Amino acid sequence: MEFTSYLINGISLGSVYAIIALGYTMVYGIAKMLNFAHGDVIMVGSYIVFIAVNQMGIPPLAAILISMALCTVLGLAIERFAYKPLRGASSLAVLITAIGVSYLLQNLALLIWGSDPKNFTSVVAISALDLHLAGGRIVVSSETVITIVSAAVIMVGLSLFVNHTKLGHAMLAVSEDKGAAQLMGVNVNSTIALTFAIGSALAAVAGVLLCSAYPSLTPTTGAMPGIKAFTAAVFGGIGSIPGAMLGGVLLGIIEIMSKAYVSTQLADAIVFAVLIIVLLVRPTGLLGKPMNEKV
Repeated sequence: MEFTSYLINGISLGSVYAIIALGYTMVYGIAKMLNFAHGDVIMVGSYIVFIAVNQMGIPPLAAILISMALCTVLGLAIERFAYKPLRGASSLAVLITAIGVSYLLQNLALLIWGSDPKNFTSVVAISALDLHLAGGRIVVSSETVITIVSAAVIMVGLSLFVNHTKLGHAMLAVSEDKGAAQLMGVNVNSTIALTFAIGSALAAVAGVLLCSAYPSLTPTTGAMPGIKAFTAAVFGGIGSIPGAMLGGVLLGIIEIMSKAYVSTQLADAIVFAVLIIVLLVRPTGLLGKPMNEKV
């Protein structure tokens, strides 16, 4: 029974990584850049929900929607003022800028909200959704149920959006060839901005789910989950939406199982070691595709 509980917890944690990884993989698939400030957007979204619920008395669902809207604006601002001027610049310049934006967001959060950890009360706890399995010997919390279902719905929704809508087709065209897409009438700048907007909205959702499961909120809350989600995106095949989901879930399972059966101190090392092994065997990741294929 313990193994089953660990497996469910791993899938739940992996689902959070997967939602974050979707933001990474979409931005990379469309704009061919790595937005390392993505993890800090998670932190900002979590603080917004915390303030809205605990200090302003706004209902949780409304607070989450507000967080998604404000994180979307933040993502658009980051793309417009930090990354758009570097369109066509070297990858190193973009990478350094992304790291700079990350530290900027962390230090702004430190100035605004301080360094003391905030006790984030779960906003997705619904006792009626708790599942009792194996005659009540395994209890799956509502947070876990909502996290797993949310990840599945988001992945399916994104896949349908990308492959069956006009805006989604524009994203695919830009990911294939920006110049050709522009000649065909696609607004490349707007398409890339839309990608950042979607990724930032997903980051807000991931932040709420993450802090509901691990209720300690600090200005660096999103840093390590952001790195692990990037690892998950690479693990599954960066640029692939199903790959981000698969990589995230597998990463979560590996992390929880490592903590349970090996060592909590070595869990992160094991996670990154598995990534290295996978990339040595399959450099494009588990579901990675050549650059000229769809995301």
